Amino acid sequence: MRVFYLTILSSLGFFMALIALSLQHKHLLSVLLRLEAATINLFIMLFSTSNNILFSGETALILITLGACEASLGLSILVSIIRARGNDYVSRFFSQKC
Repeated sequence: MRVFYLTILSSLGFFMALIALSLQHKHLLSVLLRLEAATINLFIMLFSTSNNILFSGETALILITLGACEASLGLSILVSIIRARGNDYVSRFFSQKC
């Protein structure tokens, strides 16, 4: 019964992260944090269901590894954009032509 509540809570957190991502995307750092929250909620959901379904937990481990790689890559892109442009506004990325 505890697994059911954990799965419902993590799916609710995932959808809340996606809604927050679609509503507030002014800074790149906030976009990266919301993507990380969605990844963590997916990890919790897969890890909680791995005991009931015959997953061995390897899928959840792969997902958390990819989430950590996504976070480090996103922060390195954020640092390079701030050094090049001086801010991290998402709306400014599309207005400038290369």
